[in-house]
Amino acid sequence: MRKLPPLGSLRAFEAAARHMSFREAANELGVTPTAISHQIRILEDICGQPLFRRRPRPLELTSAGERLFPVIRSGFDTFASAIASASPRVSHGRLRVTSPNAFASRWLVPRLPKWREAYPKIPLEIIGTDAVLDLRTGEADIAIRYARHMPLDLSGTEIFRDTFFPVCSPELLARGGRRIERAADLLHYPLIHFDWMNRDRDAPTWSRWLATARSIDPAIPETNKAWHLSFREELHAIDAVAAGEGIAIFSDVVVGRELRSGTFVKAHDLSLPGYGYYAVHVAHHPEQPSIEAFSTWLRFVT
Repeated sequence: MRKLPPLGSLRAFEAAARHMSFREAANELGVTPTAISHQIRILEDICGQPLFRRRPRPLELTSAGERLFPVIRSGFDTFASAIASASPRVSHGRLRVTSPNAFASRWLVPRLPKWREAYPKIPLEIIGTDAVLDLRTGEADIAIRYARHMPLDLSGTEIFRDTFFPVCSPELLARGGRRIERAADLLHYPLIHFDWMNRDRDAPTWSRWLATARSIDPAIPETNKAWHLSFREELHAIDAVAAGEGIAIFSDVVVGRELRSGTFVKAHDLSLPGYGYYAVHVAHHPEQPSIEAFSTWLRFVT
């Protein structure tokens, strides 16, 4: 007879490890952060060792937690896949596409007239969200995932990768009256920051850009104010740059239209590697022909 921990403890641990946040896990499961903490304590008591390092922040998995997380995540994915395969899929008459907000707003939506021209019989429903929707339970048909590597538990293909560099409006440079000839010159302008919700330590932030620049030019002064204006949402940071409020580090994919039109210009040539955009879906999806058409269109549309 199998001896398993309570399902609630496993769900709480999987959600907290996936989000690296008790609060976000609580929001997902519809409980309080205290309840998440209590359930994880139960699992830790059963395992006989801590699964999270709670101090100092941010939250991190212990070595035991790192070993346990992929096994439990895979188990829940398998459950979801099995339930989905046992349930009749309902055709919605449209292809439901989930995408990160900034990509949907700045890249995908402006190109939708070309999709309608090429595939007038396949209507799209665009779900712009920075949350990771569960394709296995049918929350969407295809997802554009933004990540370092291709998700291993889904089928799909890489569309392209991006690069990050400092961007500003030409009016800001004209108004500032100071030419930017070296990286240190950027520190004379307001620097705009936005949150990276994936908590990637190598995310292309101002802190990392300045550290990279300093490795090339050690004369760049240390600063304890790496940005002067901060936003939670990338789209709001883009609006602030367009308004001439400062310089931000953006993806060449997300602000490509503004760079081509001259609304934005590169403030400096030093760049940081970005991530890949992947069109992914569950294998053997009933909308497979439409999914393949959309994936191919994404790779070749300009």
